[in-house]
Amino acid sequence: MVNTKPDDRSDPDAVLERELGRLKAEYEKLREEKVRAEQTLTHLESELEALADQALRDYGTADPEELGAKLAAMREENDRLVGDYREHVAKVREGLAELERGVENHDR
Repeated sequence: MVNTKPDDRSDPDAVLERELGRLKAEYEKLREEKVRAEQTLTHLESELEALADQALRDYGTADPEELGAKLAAMREENDRLVGDYREHVAKVREGLAELERGVENHDR
């Protein structure tokens, strides 16, 4: 008995139909990715706008360079304040040590 069914691999219509099916599936996948990307973009744009509004309220600017300069100035001020506090603690420690030495000398 002879197989009269044509081989799908050699049938041009079947080959095109399979390719069309693959292309449709790929198109749908890409379309869904595009929709997700657009939703993400919309969300991120909204979040960026809210952050810019907050920066404007809190720091008087939303410009990244100006915010960076303000941050650098704040860090410098923090460094200075920590240094001042470190000196203060050292003086308190020295004063306490002197007081303890005075008590020890007084007890003798």
